Amino acid sequence: MRIVLQRVTSASVTVDGKVCGSIGKGYLVLLGIGAEDTEAECRRLADKMINLRIFSDENDKINLSLADVGGDLLVVSQFTLYADCRKGNRPNFTQAAKPDHAEALYNYFVEYCRSKGKHTETGIFGADMKVELLNDGPFTVILE
Repeated sequence: MRIVLQRVTSASVTVDGKVCGSIGKGYLVLLGIGAEDTEAECRRLADKMINLRIFSDENDKINLSLADVGGDLLVVSQFTLYADCRKGNRPNFTQAAKPDHAEALYNYFVEYCRSKGKHTETGIFGADMKVELLNDGPFTVILE
């Protein structure tokens, strides 16, 4: 499982011209599911992400978590995080999970985040999505 986590002041995802998910302060989460990933991996990375201290405190020190600042999540599926570009000029996606497995784990990840009390918005799995964000910092972290 791979996550590109961007700290944002706002983010939204649009499908067919309609906003299907939007948040204010929080994380835009680009979530890639690998062929061998499990629910345990979802829980491990979700917990790490939720407790990660990458927001500034009153002294402008990176010291606060998503919960500390009352932040939200916008989770967008992104199989392209498994692109293998080592050979040739066309990415290979053989390490990405098949759609049925990926969608099940994507939904599990989202529901797990919600079960932890995090307001979680989503894109639409497998859709052509347009993502807009105002990156705060910018601050981007990769979790695996």
